[in-house]
Amino acid sequence: MDRNDVTEKIIETKIRRNITWSKVAEEVGKSKEWVTAGCLGQMAFSDHQAQVVGELFDLSPEEIAMLRVPPFRGSLPNQIPADPTIYRLYELVSVYGPTIKELIHEEFGDGIMSAIDFDMSITRQEDPNGDRVHIELSGKFLPHKSY
Repeated sequence: MDRNDVTEKIIETKIRRNITWSKVAEEVGKSKEWVTAGCLGQMAFSDHQAQVVGELFDLSPEEIAMLRVPPFRGSLPNQIPADPTIYRLYELVSVYGPTIKELIHEEFGDGIMSAIDFDMSITRQEDPNGDRVHIELSGKFLPHKSY
């Protein structure tokens, strides 16, 4: 058994029981974005959080323990994602990445936006021309330092 096996079991149980990520997040006490990332193997849960997730998805003690292990993050199966939703985000960064980088540097100086001290929100934005996906990313600015 590895972490991917646990993720697959979580997804299978989610579908079978018609559980929403929002419901899981409510039970865990964190955002739906962070909890979903954790259930998909990209975040490590605390002991209590792992226990809650384990109960929701009928995980064994060994599977619950896997939820607490720091993951290998950013591990997509291919360098260029084939899934259309993920590819559009990849495309967005390919097109707008240099602009985002330039504007961050102009506003903050030489540094990066943290993906560790980070918040994300995904919401539906009603629009008469077709609803829109609203993604908000907020990361702490980390200046580069000389040494």
